Amino acid sequence: MVHIPILRKKKVQETSRKFRANEYRQDFNNRISTSKYSPITFLPKNLFEQFRRLANAYFLVLVCLQFIPQITSLTPGTSIAPLSIVLLITAVKDAVDDIRRHLSDKQINNRQVKVIIEQQLISKKWQDIKVGDIVHVENNHFIPADIVLLSTSTANGICFLETAELDGEVNLKLRQALKETCVLEDHIDQLSSFRGEIECQPPNNNLRHFEGNLSWNERIFTLKNENVLLRGTILKNTEWIFGVVCYAGLDTKVMQNSGKAQFKRTKIDHLLNRFIISIFLFLLIMCTIMTICSGIWESSVGYYFRIYVRWETYISTDRQIGALEKSLLTFLSYVIILHTVIPISLYVSVEMIRLVQSKWIDWDNKMYYAPNNVQAQARTTTLNEELGQIQYIFSDKTGTLTQNIMTFKKCSIRGKLYGYILNEAGDEIHNIENLKAVELHDNNYDVQWYDTKLLDAIENNDEDVKNFFILLSLCHTVMSEEKDGDIIYQAQSPDDEALVSASRAFGFMFVDRTQSTITVRFGNNKEETYDLLQILDFDNDRKRMSVIVKQHGRIFLYCKGADWKIKQRLAPSEKNLMTLTNEHLHKFATDGLRTLCLAYRELNENDYNRWAQKLHVATISMENRNEKINNAYEEIERNLILIGATAIEDKLQDGVPECIERLTSAGIKIWVLTGDKLETAENIGFSCRLLTNGLVLYHIEDENEDSVENRLQEIRNKIITTIEQIFHVQIEDKTKRLNWEDWGIDIMKLNQQSTNRTPYSNGHRTTIIDRIEQDTEQFEGFGLLITGQALMFALNEKLQMKFLEISTMCQAVVCCSVTPLQKAQVVDLVMKNENKITLAIGDGANDVSMIKKAHIGVGISGQEGRQAVLASDYSLGQFRFLERLLLVHGRWSYLRISKFLRYFFYKNVAFTLCHFWFGFFSGFTAQTLYDPFFIATYNIFFTSLPVLVLGVSDQDISADHSLSKPYLYKFGQNNKLFNKKIFAESIIHGIVTSCIIFFIPYLSVIHSTRSDGIIVNDLQSFSFTIATILIIIVNLENAFEIFYWTSFYHFVLWGTIVAHFLFHFVLYSTIIRKLYRKRNYPYVGVAQVVLSTDQFWFTLILTCVILLLPIFFREFFRIRFMPNEIDRARLNQKFRIEEKASFLTDMQHELRRVKRTTRSTYAFSQEKGWGRLITSGLMQSKSIPRGPSSSLNTTKTVI
Repeated sequence: MVHIPILRKKKVQETSRKFRANEYRQDFNNRISTSKYSPITFLPKNLFEQFRRLANAYFLVLVCLQFIPQITSLTPGTSIAPLSIVLLITAVKDAVDDIRRHLSDKQINNRQVKVIIEQQLISKKWQDIKVGDIVHVENNHFIPADIVLLSTSTANGICFLETAELDGEVNLKLRQALKETCVLEDHIDQLSSFRGEIECQPPNNNLRHFEGNLSWNERIFTLKNENVLLRGTILKNTEWIFGVVCYAGLDTKVMQNSGKAQFKRTKIDHLLNRFIISIFLFLLIMCTIMTICSGIWESSVGYYFRIYVRWETYISTDRQIGALEKSLLTFLSYVIILHTVIPISLYVSVEMIRLVQSKWIDWDNKMYYAPNNVQAQARTTTLNEELGQIQYIFSDKTGTLTQNIMTFKKCSIRGKLYGYILNEAGDEIHNIENLKAVELHDNNYDVQWYDTKLLDAIENNDEDVKNFFILLSLCHTVMSEEKDGDIIYQAQSPDDEALVSASRAFGFMFVDRTQSTITVRFGNNKEETYDLLQILDFDNDRKRMSVIVKQHGRIFLYCKGADWKIKQRLAPSEKNLMTLTNEHLHKFATDGLRTLCLAYRELNENDYNRWAQKLHVATISMENRNEKINNAYEEIERNLILIGATAIEDKLQDGVPECIERLTSAGIKIWVLTGDKLETAENIGFSCRLLTNGLVLYHIEDENEDSVENRLQEIRNKIITTIEQIFHVQIEDKTKRLNWEDWGIDIMKLNQQSTNRTPYSNGHRTTIIDRIEQDTEQFEGFGLLITGQALMFALNEKLQMKFLEISTMCQAVVCCSVTPLQKAQVVDLVMKNENKITLAIGDGANDVSMIKKAHIGVGISGQEGRQAVLASDYSLGQFRFLERLLLVHGRWSYLRISKFLRYFFYKNVAFTLCHFWFGFFSGFTAQTLYDPFFIATYNIFFTSLPVLVLGVSDQDISADHSLSKPYLYKFGQNNKLFNKKIFAESIIHGIVTSCIIFFIPYLSVIHSTRSDGIIVNDLQSFSFTIATILIIIVNLENAFEIFYWTSFYHFVLWGTIVAHFLFHFVLYSTIIRKLYRKRNYPYVGVAQVVLSTDQFWFTLILTCVILLLPIFFREFFRIRFMPNEIDRARLNQKFRIEEKASFLTDMQHELRRVKRTTRSTYAFSQEKGWGRLITSGLMQSKSIPRGPSSSLNTTKTVI
């Protein structure tokens, strides 16, 4: 069936949704559509969007006027053809983009899933699924719709989901069916006859909340979020599940969060619209002047010359009325003649330039990512110059900044540091790529180890090292599974998975677990089983987890967690060792690694039994149960013996820190919006240099509106106090919105400004840097970290402006545990209230909403699918290519289009106003000054190629220098190259040029004759003279504009001028008269006559000197005495005069890096409650053979 949008019924707003399983709702299908058009709506909708561009609407009106013969001296075809080309090119481009979306939608809609129909499992397309269908999904398959879980392959109804495309988190999520429906298992007959009635909320975008009831067998069961599987998630480590569809298609939560495809236009487009209105008003003023003058001239002069120049028959013979009618027709005639002040070729040229600029991006091999065979791609051609004006970047973390890979890199064991490679002089070797990794017990491809000291310690049976790895093998919630002869780890926490894998690689392999045992294999032979007595679960408040195990009659508590949490619970004898370990933790932090501290304690069996009884009482308590359980945990987790610390690398993508450093140096603020927890996001923020120790960091983790409001006000007060103290400014009106510019502080150059700023204190002149150097860190600004729960309140109408005020005062903002919709809301908040150009970048379906919302959307071809790429305007293989996309291609595109526009307005004003001046000498009759052929070809042949070359290939400095001088990017951010002032200057320049080009030839030829007596002051000679001078002047002006001279540009520039002469020699020769004998062409022979006169050459040289020499000297004087940053950069590129200064700057930067305060880099991604699931028996490893005779391979699967 063909889906026709205009024939669809209007959806009735639901207050709640009620349906019965296996009774299908035809009005709720699972088909999705992310496209903007359909075959029926494409033409009207696309034309409507195109005619929203005022210039297109203007040209449409102009074309209509040209069909009126009484007022036009031009044929309609001169405007119809270029307008049609512009509309066609844009329509084809939009159609191609939308066809891609249709193909993507078709691929998803046609995926197959099994559905129970009449006691059979039948394969159906996703789009044919209806609400009420019971679907069967197998392991590693996508969930096709939002479904209520009925049963799974496990008897306890548990399944696991990968939700990376929804929230960006790589750790697995657990979902569980109601125990009452678990008995259905995979019995098709029972599932087919299942008629439970489900009542739930109407479709909404809240990914973390679901409320509903299941009515079945005369009982009502509560449904919660843990009973629901969302579309876009992937079933993991579960053979199969059955579930009933509750939300389908566009009603699913992921689609409710995805946002709509928007028609994006650049800031220059909006500016151009306003300028077009200004030019149109300027055109009306000129036409009005001509109209008034025509009325006066016709009534006082023209009326009496009707015998020579007859009035049209439809004009009144009354002198006043006839003159008025003639003048009104003159108004419309001049609208047509002077319309070239806004030429349609402007938009044809702009589209061509943008197309070529897009191809430069596609063809840039330095943005090619070979490992994935991904080339940078401009998926739209209309936003290139916007890339040179970005002020805010909103970035996902997982898969965008990081690789989704965590690896064990270094460790500290009882004060000994392992993992660092030293040379003979005792200095650390940083470049280890050329070193050979040592061979580990398990050749795991993710663990690359180079330090042999740790292996030697293992070989020597070092007890401390053994204790270290035993803890890693026991203290976790990882599950193991045998599959195809391999042991595969199923880890909810990627940190756990990395540590357990590292322990296995060094010969301490976790093999199996039950609810009461854990089995570990040592080396290849020895296997031991530990009795699992307790798991003291992890949560965000405890920030640690512990296990209590028993072996050979001895009971041990093993604990791992945040360094400050472990430190508080250590025995007094461990104080000195903790001090040494703190130094190691600081070293890990400097390297950007995630850290955990490890400790243990041996327990007396009687003490343990007494404590276990207390814990049991706490777990069955009906009052303050959680508080009593935590108190029991606190009691046992004390007097610990420190084992050491681990350092895990959450691998950043290559070049991310350098990229972020350059982008921030370019004045771009970067906000990270991630689904990860706060600690994880903060650690990555430091690793990628988004956050630094010089930033004053504020955290907002409150969970109600009042607390969030109070916290925002508290942070605001602290910011005011800090600014007043450091910069010695007095903020008088503290209720006014905070803004760095109000105090003359350039926050993006805070370090440099702090160095140069010289306030006065007590009559003594001191610099800010003198005071700051007394501290351990230099103040570099503010940073903000906020959780998703707090953000929900911060984005409401009451608090959003206060949140925005504080956020915009910060150098970096990190929003953690946010939903896709919240990402879009944050972007929208900045776009609507800051009037800044935004860019959103991500790699998963959870990033689609913000990618669509931002001015520019960039998709990373990563591990989370291609949804982000399909929704994006530009796609990249790696985040690091973003700096080249913005600082090179974006800046060049903005530079080129700015030069192109100001030059284009100039040359067309100069061309058009010659008609205006000519009107004063032609009786205001709207007679054209130029040859009609010249009018038609001026913008096509004689001035188009040089400006097109400028628009597609000009560059002020090379790509490498652009990257090394990110501060040049501010020209685009501040609209310095094309704004109202520059536009006005180009118009005035065009007016002055037209005046000189018209009047100097007029004065020189008005009474001139050749030596043979031939008069050369006729209209045709005068027209050719002005046209020739105009072509030479405007093309030489273009030569003054361009920076990047190439042999091709020389060919185009001089070839265009030569082509003008050749064209008119042929056009004005007798050949034309022979071809068109019946037509009287008055320009025949004009070129030969005019070019043979001395007056022409004198006039040409004089005009060029008057117009071009002042411009040459002005530019010489400006570059010599008042150069801007671009001028200095070009000189530096040529003479390398800044190399020494750059070296000194780098040295200062390295010195600043050394001065770092100690901070915790604890990060551990773990959901609460997994320990309870293990000890209750709900989660167990699959059966795995034991003993040295086992032929199982010990490999790992990264999930």
